[in-house]
Amino acid sequence: MPRRDIAIVFDCLYPLTKGGGERQYDAFARDLVARGENVEYLTARQWDGAAPEVPYRVEAITDRLRLYDDAGVRRSAAALRFAVGVFGALRRRRHSARAVIVSGLPVLNVFAARLALLGSRTPLIVDYLEVWGRSQWTEYTGRVMGTVAWLLQRLAIAATPIATCHSRLSAERLRGEGFRGTLLVSPGLIDGAAATTPPRPAAEPPFVLYAGRHIADKRVESLPAAVAAARTDVPGLELVMLGQGATTEQIRSEVARVDGGAWTRMPGFVAQEELDELMSGATCLANPSRREGYGLVVVEAAAHGTPVVLVTGEGNAATELVDEGVNGFVAASVAAEDLAAAIVACVRAGDRLRDSTYQWYQDAVQTRTIARTMDAIVRAIDGLADPVPPNEGHRS
Repeated sequence: MPRRDIAIVFDCLYPLTKGGGERQYDAFARDLVARGENVEYLTARQWDGAAPEVPYRVEAITDRLRLYDDAGVRRSAAALRFAVGVFGALRRRRHSARAVIVSGLPVLNVFAARLALLGSRTPLIVDYLEVWGRSQWTEYTGRVMGTVAWLLQRLAIAATPIATCHSRLSAERLRGEGFRGTLLVSPGLIDGAAATTPPRPAAEPPFVLYAGRHIADKRVESLPAAVAAARTDVPGLELVMLGQGATTEQIRSEVARVDGGAWTRMPGFVAQEELDELMSGATCLANPSRREGYGLVVVEAAAHGTPVVLVTGEGNAATELVDEGVNGFVAASVAAEDLAAAIVACVRAGDRLRDSTYQWYQDAVQTRTIARTMDAIVRAIDGLADPVPPNEGHRS
């Protein structure tokens, strides 16, 4: 009898979009396929013609969706349309799927999946990329809509039978928001596919790299002033900011304000080969984001021996991945002087810090992996009570 499908549900598909969630669910799917599972990825259409060639099946359960508004905020209408698609797709698979792994963002996915599978014995695992408190929701979408979103999140969490998350911060928030089911806290999301050759010295002239979307929560606009301040101690320091988004023009304005046109590059999104080259040559990768559910970019930089500069914050789980002075530094704020101090520390530490960053990655790739995370998820699908091994931090 053929093995039944495991469905993974998310509204974006890597590499058509290149965020952390897209890469994570692509890695989940590939790992399951490598284990001999049949995987079906249910998503919104992002392509023309045939679906992208990947080692798992892809099905568009909605037409193209405009997921974000001009300010970079997720659109409720798009979330609702996708949830309707989720319900229909999973309703048809309610008895035939081996299991369903659905992203908890947006939270309407959870209700759609729960309702579609009601009365079936199909295991449902909800993966929480992030868990927000009420204040974060109201700041993101306003008092009324934010309160509604927060209440919906609490209801979704209460309706979740098995949850996965990828940081201590998210685990604590899930429990704090009322989760009482089985909680699998992954040891990490490293897929082991990044560079594994010893790090090379930083490029000359030295440069700070940012790689990601340009949205308000990422606070990319703080980097030009920080690098301008760091240039006092590191003459010739440059700034490369990859990506684009709702705040790109604000970032360009900041570059102009600090007279940084001569030492700043903003090439947009680049091919993987160019990204790898920039990652391996950067003095540091700076990510001033106020919130991260995991911080995959920390791991990707470390694979090249490139240290990171992050900013402390109650919503920033990526700081859990930083051993101060070993694979980077955590700045106290996005103030130019705080970020500049951390950047200068990376420059001054030089090859010693690059070597220890690479060693951090070599240690992490043994235990903080997608494969270890999927061990626990597969055991949950099979109805086994405990992840393997139980002392690795999968379960909270």
